[in-house]
Amino acid sequence: MNSMPNTTELQALVDETYTLFHSLPGGENASYIPYLDSVPSALSALVVVTADGQVFQAGQSDYGFAIESISKVATLGLLMEDVGPEEVREKIGAEPTGLPFNSVLALCEHQDKPLSPLVNAGAMASVSLLNAQSPEERWSRILDMQRKLTANEIVLSDEINESEQTTNFHNRGIAWLLYAAGNCFCDPMEACEVYTRQCSTLVTCKDLAAMSATLANKGVNPISGEQVLSAKNIPHILAEMTMEGLYDYSGDWAFEVGLPGKSGVGGGILAVAPGKLGIAAFSPPLDESGNSVRAQRMIAHVVKSLGLNIYSS
Repeated sequence: MNSMPNTTELQALVDETYTLFHSLPGGENASYIPYLDSVPSALSALVVVTADGQVFQAGQSDYGFAIESISKVATLGLLMEDVGPEEVREKIGAEPTGLPFNSVLALCEHQDKPLSPLVNAGAMASVSLLNAQSPEERWSRILDMQRKLTANEIVLSDEINESEQTTNFHNRGIAWLLYAAGNCFCDPMEACEVYTRQCSTLVTCKDLAAMSATLANKGVNPISGEQVLSAKNIPHILAEMTMEGLYDYSGDWAFEVGLPGKSGVGGGILAVAPGKLGIAAFSPPLDESGNSVRAQRMIAHVVKSLGLNIYSS
């Protein structure tokens, strides 16, 4: 791995990368969620946060957008703290599905057990397995974890939540399949409703870079200085991200970029360079797998320029 550049060089790289890819053509907004379809497609941002808390940014880095599936990383981290990595692997899984993130077929082929906490079925199972006595306690603990990982007062968007709660029939069906097989550990509609809320918070690209840097920094948020997650759980979280972080494109992402990552259909992607830094990029147009076209290219360029591929030691 190459040595890190100085602050001037790193900001120059972020600026250069943004200039190269911020208006790259291709992809479309997620149209199946009305709110996401309405987000301006031209928006774009890139942020790097180092393990010692330095921030380098370009584009609309303070624009608030839907966290969507990147929320699964925060809930997975919380669940690891609650029950430990082995129970997560036993009850939810640590394997890629090889199918789209909302696939019912992936469930049916494995006796209605999710293979990963980073697809919709596994994420709802994760929500259901958290230590909580009520829907509001379950939700408040998830929101608190998102806030600690980002070092920001993340809030629920009522507009996004309404848009998603009124269109989440597919996820409700998945939740009932989980429950019928004994793989949902609270009321299935509670799990689905809270899961939908966790996907409906507003984050910025800077927030996601701080989250990524926390994972890079052994669970210590370099902005706040707080130990948010136990260091012993970080390798397991990163392994899950490697397996399924970019859905059915995860293998190609590992092949091409070589860092654990996580995407969301809101247009955000984060990637973790352990011990070094976190990278996040944002732009709404998605490819067929649900990953931001521009964000992928921006992160890949930074990783290659800095020699951060963990398989190229």
